[in-house]
Amino acid sequence: MSAKIALVTGGSRGLGKNIALRLAEQGHDIILTYNTQLEAATAVVHSIEAMGRKAIAIPLDVSNIGSLDGFLNEVSKVLNEKWHRDSFDFLINNAGVGATIAYLDATEEDFDRLLNIHFKSVYFLTQKALPLLNDGGSIVNLSSGTTRFCNPGYSIYASMKGAVETFTKYLAKEVGPRGITANIVAPGPIETDFNNAAIRNNPALKERLATMTALGRVGEANDIGGIVAFLCSKDGYWITGQRIEASGGISL
Repeated sequence: MSAKIALVTGGSRGLGKNIALRLAEQGHDIILTYNTQLEAATAVVHSIEAMGRKAIAIPLDVSNIGSLDGFLNEVSKVLNEKWHRDSFDFLINNAGVGATIAYLDATEEDFDRLLNIHFKSVYFLTQKALPLLNDGGSIVNLSSGTTRFCNPGYSIYASMKGAVETFTKYLAKEVGPRGITANIVAPGPIETDFNNAAIRNNPALKERLATMTALGRVGEANDIGGIVAFLCSKDGYWITGQRIEASGGISL
């Protein structure tokens, strides 16, 4: 039986990198995207190939909605040339950027940029990718704990993630007849380079957030990838339309 293939956006670093590696550990092949970090993306590809799996990195700027058709044409080409297939099995919408912007300082430009990156691209990339996604596959969208608890400066970011959460429930209904699942994974504070490594570079913030969690620490990238991999497994198949918060029990 041939390996299943996952498309992971933003797979060159942080959560996306860990998701790609954990899916590869489960025996899946990976198509990952990167925006500017070709060298990092190539390193992830090499790590996956070292496991005996196939992988390739394709550039994608999710802020440019007009680029989605061309990107998916490239995905189709890669599927045909590398796998001799015309479809893939799992879509992981992970790509994103952090932005701490006080509400009174927010501009329309800030709003539109985060709208495109965190909601509009997820909405339309998923729509355009569905003809390439196999029946019985899985879609996992990344959200944020900040849709449940409030963090000053995240009004735009969390609003877009809230939109993705609502969209995902509707998506689960509409793709369900094809046996496709659609779920949300919502991390809490994670110590990566996200948002200019805001947690990693601020020990006081890290400690404050750690004391707010039931498990007494902030998250790491490795806390998230396995959850996404589970949702793409046979064991996770009966879960759909759900928001799974992976935050170590913050603000309970």
